[in-house]
Amino acid sequence: MENDLPTHEVQSCRKLDFEDVDLQEINDNALPLCITDGNQGNQIFLPLAIPDDLVPKLDMEFDTEVAAKNFYQKYAKASGFGTRLSKGHKDKNSDLMLDRIFCCSREGKKPKDKRNMIVKCPRPETRCDCSARMKISCRQGEKYRVVQFVAEHNHELSTPSKTHLFRSHRHVTMAHEAEIDMARSCGITPKQSIELMSKQVGGRENLGFIRDDLKNYLRSKRSIPMMQCDTGGILEYLQGMQLEDPNFFYAIQVDEDDLITNIFWADAKMRTDFAHFGDVVCFDTTYRKHKDGRPIALFVGVNHHKQTTVFGAALLYDETILTFEWLFDTFAKAMMGKIPRTILTDQDGRMATALASQWPTTYHRLCIWHIYQNAATHLADVFKDFQNFAADFSQCIYDYENEDDFFEGWSEMLKTYGLEDNKWLKKMFDIKEKWALVYGRETFCADMTTTQRSESMNSVIKKYVSYKHGLLEFFEHFQRLLDDRRYNESVADFKGNQSTPAMTFPCRILQHAASVYTHEVYEKFKEELCKGIDCKWEVDGELGNQMSYRVTPHGKTSHHLVTYDSSTNSICCSCKKFEFAGFLCSHALKILMTLNIVTIPDAYILKRWTKAAKTGNVHVSSESSPEMELKAKLSFRYKELSYLYMQLMTKASECDEAYEIAKDGFWKMSEQMDACCQGKKKMKEVRIEEHCSVYQDVDTNPSEIAYNKIKGIKVKEKVTYKSSKRPRSALEMATKKRKYKVKEKFSSKRLQEFGHNVVNSSMDSATIQGFARELPPQQLSNQVITPQVVAAPLAQAFDRTGGVLRPGDTEFSDNLTHETFGVEAAN
Repeated sequence: MENDLPTHEVQSCRKLDFEDVDLQEINDNALPLCITDGNQGNQIFLPLAIPDDLVPKLDMEFDTEVAAKNFYQKYAKASGFGTRLSKGHKDKNSDLMLDRIFCCSREGKKPKDKRNMIVKCPRPETRCDCSARMKISCRQGEKYRVVQFVAEHNHELSTPSKTHLFRSHRHVTMAHEAEIDMARSCGITPKQSIELMSKQVGGRENLGFIRDDLKNYLRSKRSIPMMQCDTGGILEYLQGMQLEDPNFFYAIQVDEDDLITNIFWADAKMRTDFAHFGDVVCFDTTYRKHKDGRPIALFVGVNHHKQTTVFGAALLYDETILTFEWLFDTFAKAMMGKIPRTILTDQDGRMATALASQWPTTYHRLCIWHIYQNAATHLADVFKDFQNFAADFSQCIYDYENEDDFFEGWSEMLKTYGLEDNKWLKKMFDIKEKWALVYGRETFCADMTTTQRSESMNSVIKKYVSYKHGLLEFFEHFQRLLDDRRYNESVADFKGNQSTPAMTFPCRILQHAASVYTHEVYEKFKEELCKGIDCKWEVDGELGNQMSYRVTPHGKTSHHLVTYDSSTNSICCSCKKFEFAGFLCSHALKILMTLNIVTIPDAYILKRWTKAAKTGNVHVSSESSPEMELKAKLSFRYKELSYLYMQLMTKASECDEAYEIAKDGFWKMSEQMDACCQGKKKMKEVRIEEHCSVYQDVDTNPSEIAYNKIKGIKVKEKVTYKSSKRPRSALEMATKKRKYKVKEKFSSKRLQEFGHNVVNSSMDSATIQGFARELPPQQLSNQVITPQVVAAPLAQAFDRTGGVLRPGDTEFSDNLTHETFGVEAAN
């Protein structure tokens, strides 16, 4: 070429980019050769140091157009430019491509934009009419042959470390999509995902795509359920869960317009857990956990590790009686007709009405925490004026062991505080059986008196689900929550089986408790045993084999009546701790230790608190079709092969020989599987047709017919939330106001004003008294309040806090009162 162009000046162009200095680029041997035309001043760029087997040559043959395209792309990536598909001609009688041109991505010129010329962010121009290309043709034979190749470019070429930024060299493969989906399902952000994947392949230039491609993939993935109007995406997700888990149960309620209103779901683990621990259920609803603002209803309970476990979940359209009736009925169907013995809820009248109609045999208790919350709202003045009212009100809830004492204590409380005509207390007395412990001591509640477990789950949900998430994203991230909590349960099972609690002192009854109970329940039992040591007892009476004892706890005057029957080795306490919580109380343990009984009687070891709580057969029905079973097998095969090949990749990467063996084996297996799949493809199509024809003769489930008629999801009114935090209660709001007033008292503006006036001694005695009341009484006690006295401690506090005094500083006290300080200052 140099002989053909004698007037050209040949020089090697090495341009250093000092903004991003890279030693690898500086020493790069693949920099292009720049040829300058002396007559016209044009520059021609040629790639150098390209392996000969990557350079296209005339008459080179390819079996397919795709093979030729892939070859030219490899050459382009090594040379430092991008590619595009250009012109081509097809056979008129068939779809066979007769010829095709692969050109540089900067070929041609940018066409004139026919849109509005006022564009905020116009794209930069990349076309410069480059003529580099490769043309293939099969007009003269069966294979494609290179008939034209132009290697010269009229623009600078990129270095190899930046070639991956060209659009033609960026591809998100199926393997990448699987990794991205997995990272997204774990709550990993796109930035963290691409950093992790880049580390795995040795740098971003080896990844094959950039962060924008990852965002585009996620955006297109999110747009799929939007194109399906959310309905198809949600139904597809639920059906996919049922394919992976044949015992997955879900139910959908539609209105008269065939729009989805309520969704309930429970997987096999939820249904199994309910079979073991479903005797007590906490039920509550929460808002603001996803974009649509629908109430989320959770059925939760407590397992043998005292951990919160989820029995079922629902997305509701509203909170009417009909909605709750459908939900409770659906929950019972999912749990094979079993309903809980006890359920704890808040004071929602619609829940109570639905429970009475659907689960009449279930004991309904109200959350004590919600009762205190409502009392703070309806009896705010009483709590403020009488300091002892809270203790008397709590005594009516917890302390009484028989109904007569409760009636007497309740009447005394009303009379003492003048609340005989209070409407809210009258209403609460009418439903006393649902909240007073005197009526619930003999009902098993798993040691729960509040719906705090439901409330805590609501706070946990916001760690996984944002109010910005749609319905489909809510389902996916809610599954993460379940997976994490189930893993914690597995960890607790492992610790319980592989270790024993530490013994504070060698006691046979504690050793027996440690051998049967889980670690968490053992700690509760040990706490009761320690309380029993300090209890006093005396014989109350004897009747045949039964002995009665009076047990008085330490520091209390009231006693509990404990009865022991030696013939049956049974014991009973008037506090009903065992009947309510499931393990013996301190009063009963005191008598057992006194009688030298060193093991817990078998009748008082509840299985649901033991290490063997989940033993035994639990039947969960599975109504799956042959098609569902087939897809479940496919899912199982995929997971098992993924695990096996992950182990293989780990071993193959340890040395070069193992690496080559793995590669050779992969290509051999790939050829065998391709041959196998092609041979069975027609047989599979025949089987699918036969399978579909069989299903056309089978009667369709009525619920499935309803699902087929679904038109969409019933949309709630537009609700805009600034955050996913729950609304504050009246008690919390009152507390917040009090704290705000305390903070306002120590404002920096007021301190600056005081300091300025102290220095100039321009305050009168009344003003000094007012400011001095904000100082701790212990600093000014028995002193005459003057500017000299108050200036020093206040100035020190002001300097130490940087001009802002906060509640809790040593110089100031949250609990000081103006009246108290005024008396001390006057003295």
